[in-house]
Amino acid sequence: MTKMASLQPIRGTHDLLPDEMRAHRHVVGTARRIVELYGYEEIATPIFEFSQVFQRTLGEASDIVTKEMYSFADKGGDLITLRPENTAGVARCFISEGLAQQVPVRFFYAGPMFRHERPQKGRQRQFHQIGVELIGLAQPEADVEVIAAGVRVLDALGVLGKTVLEINTLGDHESRESYRQALVAYFGEHTAGLSEDSRTRLSRNPLRILDSKDEGDRRIVADAPLFADYLNPASVAFFDRVTAGLETLGIAFAPNPRLVRGLDYYSHTAFEFTTTALGAQGTVLAGGRYDGLIKMMGGSDTPGVGWAAGVERLAMLCGTAPAARRPVALVPVGAAAEAEAVKLAERLRASGLRVDLAYSGNLGRRMKRANRIAASASILIGDDELSRGAATVRNMDSGTQEEVALPSLEEFLAQYR
Repeated sequence: MTKMASLQPIRGTHDLLPDEMRAHRHVVGTARRIVELYGYEEIATPIFEFSQVFQRTLGEASDIVTKEMYSFADKGGDLITLRPENTAGVARCFISEGLAQQVPVRFFYAGPMFRHERPQKGRQRQFHQIGVELIGLAQPEADVEVIAAGVRVLDALGVLGKTVLEINTLGDHESRESYRQALVAYFGEHTAGLSEDSRTRLSRNPLRILDSKDEGDRRIVADAPLFADYLNPASVAFFDRVTAGLETLGIAFAPNPRLVRGLDYYSHTAFEFTTTALGAQGTVLAGGRYDGLIKMMGGSDTPGVGWAAGVERLAMLCGTAPAARRPVALVPVGAAAEAEAVKLAERLRASGLRVDLAYSGNLGRRMKRANRIAASASILIGDDELSRGAATVRNMDSGTQEEVALPSLEEFLAQYR
């Protein structure tokens, strides 16, 4: 058993202290504000779901299900999983809350996700995502909308220029089946060179081999058939409308014929915003169309499209966290002033000011604290000021100060709000 004296955060988790928390709030708040302009409303699904929600949708043989999910039996014997992603949870919500009669629905979410994988820069075992889901629209214009919302979020965060939008089409079910057969035939001729994981994927879901990070697999994948050669006319027409819509909006993109989603419910558009600004190329926002998901989970045949983005990676791309709001320091001297300061602090907070009130120390110590917390102004009150019904307000940047009548203090301090 771990000794109490050595308590540390669990590997792959960490505490969000104020500076990092402000960076997270900046990312989430900016995204929330932007996607609201598109009609997306915020929802929150449970952090844990019945394991079947993810096992059925992510695939029993997927790396997430077999290697990365945090699953456990609760006290009632139910198998529970901490969510590794949130699209499945939103789809479950759509079904269980009976939202089929309200389509289209547009949802935004933000919160922690959990995957047991090797921690690395910008990727933890408990990480945070923002995302949007547009459910109920089958038209390619819906794909354009969610991509445009992602572009606007990245632009508002000031990181769009550090990313490249890569896009591909997965076609409809007919096209995917044709491509699947071609991959099985191709990889079947190279089984000796495939990794053990990819040999398993060959029989269950050969598209997943295209995502392999194994160097031997990647060499074989380089000469694999391309999805574009197996698209039927309807799939080609759908993707043409998506790319034409992006061009109409002036959204730059780079076709990537190797960009795939391995799960059967994905179709048509797949996209990723990637960056090299964090070292090796990494994905910061990714999504696509998942027309078969809700039906697979037992709901009606309902189309959907969306994206998710990592808050940690976006915060790192943004750089320095937004500055904390500067407080004003209330500095009472003497017992009478300290009693009055408690009431005055509440008055000033009610007016919208952030007020720091020190409860001990002499004048010099309290002024040092005002400097340490980067107060924009200090408000000094002592017996002399109280006798005149006033306070001395010092601008901590310029050093200038003046006496202000207590009844007028809120109005005077509005410049520091």
